[in-house]
Amino acid sequence: MYRQIDDFLQEWSNASKGTLQVLQALTDDKLNQNIVEGHSTLGWLGWHLVGAAGYFSYLAGLKVPMIPQEDPVPTTAADIVTAYENVANGIKEEVAKLSNEDLLEVVNGFTAPMPKGALLRVLIDHQTHHRGQMTVLLRQAGLPVPAVMGPTKEMQ
Repeated sequence: MYRQIDDFLQEWSNASKGTLQVLQALTDDKLNQNIVEGHSTLGWLGWHLVGAAGYFSYLAGLKVPMIPQEDPVPTTAADIVTAYENVANGIKEEVAKLSNEDLLEVVNGFTAPMPKGALLRVLIDHQTHHRGQMTVLLRQAGLPVPAVMGPTKEMQ
């Protein structure tokens, strides 16, 4: 749980930068790449990260634009990247307006009320989880895997 705004902003800067690197590795022709038929695709996962960041923001009481759930996955990787950049910057700007005391405010979480600082922690964890899934699919698709948290196998 975050108790200091600066702690979240520092981690969000690193986490959103890493996610952006993964999204920028996508290509239009590989958006439908999945591990096996019927599982999440690269495009769906990227778009889910955009939508989920907006939804987490909504739960936290931040004024960050959300994409409607019924919006289809874009057909271009660039559209996913642009949408993510917008939501990531919106989160940074909105959280920067908060006080440390605001992080203790209890808000509605997914299953139960929780402090806003805990919800923001879950946002980063959720993003990291799906970003990891995407790196596996990038490799499977023959696309470069960015060095988000250190060198990749291809860099060694």
